[in-house]
Amino acid sequence: MAVPKRRVSKTRAAKRRTHYKVALVKPIKDKDGSWKLPHHINKFSGSYK
Repeated sequence: MAVPKRRVSKTRAAKRRTHYKVALVKPIKDKDGSWKLPHHINKFSGSYK
């Protein structure tokens, strides 16, 4: 198994972690014009897709 020769510095590790971002869930407009979250049931009409 490969073992690192030196410890990875805090700065280098932080640079690698800069791309780990939490994506905001954006509501989408349903067929009837109401807003809903993706992959969720519409509260008003009860439809899924």
